[in-house]
Amino acid sequence: MSEPVGNLLGLKASELKHLKNTLRRRVMPEEIVSPELARHLTEFSRETNRQVGVLLNRKGEVETVIVGNAHQLELPDIGRARAGQARLRGLRLVHTHLKSEPLTRDDLTDLALLRLDLVAAIGVKDDGLPGVLHFAHLLPDNPDGELWRTETLPDVYDEKFDFISTVEALEDELAATTRARKVGSAERAILVAVCLDGDREGAESSLAELKELARTAGVEVVDTVLQLRRHADPKYLIGRGKLDELNLRGMQKLAEVLVFDKELSPSQARHIGQATSMKVLDRTQLILDIFAQRAQSGDGKLQVELAQLKYMLPRLVQAD
Repeated sequence: MSEPVGNLLGLKASELKHLKNTLRRRVMPEEIVSPELARHLTEFSRETNRQVGVLLNRKGEVETVIVGNAHQLELPDIGRARAGQARLRGLRLVHTHLKSEPLTRDDLTDLALLRLDLVAAIGVKDDGLPGVLHFAHLLPDNPDGELWRTETLPDVYDEKFDFISTVEALEDELAATTRARKVGSAERAILVAVCLDGDREGAESSLAELKELARTAGVEVVDTVLQLRRHADPKYLIGRGKLDELNLRGMQKLAEVLVFDKELSPSQARHIGQATSMKVLDRTQLILDIFAQRAQSGDGKLQVELAQLKYMLPRLVQAD
């Protein structure tokens, strides 16, 4: 990308030139960020009161410069679909935080959903110089259920972290985990229940029943989620925050399928699938799949197939 992107409105000509000069800078591949690039970014933030960030490739080259507001920056579209379970994006995000605050939930969500190599935030001191360095990288599946590891260094001049070695080791671990899990052919699923009437006990019982149905269908259940809501979200059934959480869990658990306990509208199934890049089923579809697997006679198989087609027709129309 040859031009800076983001919140450029109101910037002076000298500030725009400063941004364009950023595109010509490089860091050593093993560095998260160089002191020189860090100072270049923090000086801009101090002058404009805006966050600024760069996407660096593994050669240490600046591919994109992004300008935000005082509190956040929005990444351009770099392909938000899941980028492969054993590979990372090959890009790291380094940006400024005006109050030297730690990485935000949005920072960490971008790290996971975009499968970035690393996300780092440089604190901006009162004099415009770079200060504390917060950074995080993903973790392979682990018993503690942690998605990422966060670390803090006092400043960018005291960086004792081998970026390239860490990323390569992480990809090796992810690849090993993926290979191990492909030994079995069962699809890996997260089950989702939504309680709208306050009957948590009933919802938990229904979720347990769904778990047995999934096992009967030959699906490997890797996680279950229960959300209590007053009203169903018309677009996603669950809340957007819970959907992001499902996306993160799916990334770590290498899940391929989301199975909802409640029946989804065609629109909800489509929106959830687009937001998570996972296959989306509801209880009815799961039951029909079990019938299809167990049908023996030709007539029985035909009846099940007709039922599946009847159920899927409005969803195919919605997809158009």
